[in-house]
Amino acid sequence: MAEVVQAGLWGLVAGSALLLGAALGYGVRVPQKVIATVMAFGAGVLLSAVSFELVGEAYDQAGLAPAAVGTLIGAVAYTAGNVWLARRGARHRKRSGHQQSAAQPSEAQQGGSGTALALGALLDGVPESAVIGVSLLDGGAVSLVTVAAVFISNVPEGLSSSAGMKKAGRTKGYVFGVWAAIAAASTVSAVLGYTVVGSFSPALIATVTAVAAGAILAMIADTMIPEAFEDAHLAIGLITVSGFLVSFALSHA
Repeated sequence: MAEVVQAGLWGLVAGSALLLGAALGYGVRVPQKVIATVMAFGAGVLLSAVSFELVGEAYDQAGLAPAAVGTLIGAVAYTAGNVWLARRGARHRKRSGHQQSAAQPSEAQQGGSGTALALGALLDGVPESAVIGVSLLDGGAVSLVTVAAVFISNVPEGLSSSAGMKKAGRTKGYVFGVWAAIAAASTVSAVLGYTVVGSFSPALIATVTAVAAGAILAMIADTMIPEAFEDAHLAIGLITVSGFLVSFALSHA
């Protein structure tokens, strides 16, 4: 199978987890502590993948400067986009809306917030999917750890966000339309990560990988951790560490 097709398929697999999470969040009343638990586990998984599969790989390929500069650029770019979207109603796009202060606004409360939520979901999903395609450049085989980490983290993201969308009065068509579009965008992003980045020099590939890592780290801190610890119970830190160790074990298997 052509590697570009593999990149697209793996991106689709990872992105489909958003639809799975959305189905659970919209159709099933999931207790808040369960959402927090799953989100904490997903955050731990992504933190490990970013550390060992992305930043670590960028450092091995090009050294400290490209890895550090790329990570900072990714974090700055994500934060700038996030600030712009937050002012348009997408501040709590990954929140389940359990607490009123963290509830997503309805379209009546803030016009254009539906579009902002969709763009916010795209902002969160593109860096994760792009690194799946980039991982194929290293030996022609996708990093299953990266795919697994993105898939595992996408389930709680879709679950929590769709629950919040439902509470904000979004229709079923809107909720599943958004996540289906993001799943499709994940496919395209993985393909572009392979085809476009593949033409770059090794040092530039390492920098792009680090940029994606920085964006993902900023996303974890801004959207996943707050939801995970909103209704924190005593084991939440242990659950985050467990997710980290599962991903770490997969990367060294």
